[in-house]
Formats: sequence, C-alpha cells, structure tokens
Amino acid sequence: MSNVVLDLLDKELERRGHQFARYADDFIILVKSQRAGERVMASITRYVEQRLKLKVNDHKSQVVPVSRCKFLGFCFKQNRICWHDKALEKFKREVRRLTGRSWGVSMETKIRKLSQYLRGWINYYGIANQYNLTVELDHWIRRRIRMCYWKQWRKPRTKIRNLIKLGVPVKLAISCGMTSKGYWHSARTEGIQRGLTNDWLKQQGLVSLRDRWVALHYG
Repeated sequence: MSNVVLDLLDKELERRGHQFARYADDFIILVKSQRAGERVMASITRYVEQRLKLKVNDHKSQVVPVSRCKFLGFCFKQNRICWHDKALEKFKREVRRLTGRSWGVSMETKIRKLSQYLRGWINYYGIANQYNLTVELDHWIRRRIRMCYWKQWRKPRTKIRNLIKLGVPVKLAISCGMTSKGYWHSARTEGIQRGLTNDWLKQQGLVSLRDRWVALHYG
C-alpha cells in the first residue's frame, strides 16, 4: 500500500532532482546543508499533507547530519554502515529472552528458536560493516548458551558426569562441577569452555553471526 500511495512522492522527488531512499513509509532525503534540509523538509511536508492527504510524523521527522541519522535500523559513521544503538539494544533484549534461564524448554528447542532469530537478523543487518562486533556478539551468545546448559544440568554430579563425557579431565570436571560460582560466571570457566566448545555448540545447531557475516560479504 505504501508503494501505491507514495509512488507520486517518488516521482515528485525525482522531478526535483533530490537524492533519496524510501522503504514503505520511511524515507530519507540527502541535501548539502542544514538550511537546504530545512527548506526541503518544509516543502515536502506540505506536499505530503496537502497533495497526498497524509500526515507527516513531526516527532520522527528531522534535519540532521548524516552521522546522526537513523534509517531502517542503521546509522552512518565515517562512510560506514553501522547498526543503530537502538537496533542493537533490541537484538540483545531478544537474545536474552530466548536464552532466559527461566524459560522451561529443552536446550534443543532453545537453540533452534535462537538460531532462527539469529539467521533472520543477520540476513537483514549483515550489510553493515560490523565484522568485529559480530565476533563480540558471538562470544556473548555462546556464553549465554553455556550458562543455560549449566543451569539445566543442576546437580553437581550431573555437571561432572556431562563434562567428563565431553572430554574434560576428571580433576577439572570435579572442580568445575563443585564450584559455588553463579551460572553466568561459571560459563566462562575453563572446564565449561573445554567441554562446551564452539565446535560442539555449532554441532548442536547454534548459528554464528560471524560466519553468516563472512558468507554474506565474501560468499
């Protein structure tokens, strides 16, 4: 519906020679100065409201430098496309929900649901130049998954038995299983990381943002 209704707007912007991008009802117009931006915004607002009979959202509309512009979850820094802080906050909030320790589902279900979200998210946001951040997020996500396993195993003897099955030396498995440290802190300990390795988590179906980013950019 947006493409039907706003087709006239696209043609008007093209007629005026503006550089612009539009997705649904969200659009950005690029100009050379603050003064030009204010003039164009006032003119286009009049066109949208008087000619197209639509209401422009005054709260979201603004004239700002490109470095302060948010568009479709992205921002622009030094000629680089980056994730906007709000988009990243929303992503982390959803990952916390999907890896919540109180969510009473199997780890198989938890990893499957999380990986579905991660795959869809990076397929959209992967165009950003944020390789290093995908590596950091992968570390954080794997730590949360290790925390979930550690909580699910609950009893010390179960933890020790499972770590030994995963190849952790007996002495280290016992030390790790008997610890009084909390789940989040324990997720970074040597025993858990040697047992629940990155490769093992990948075998369980956990998607890597870093791997998906590399595939999107380099094939």
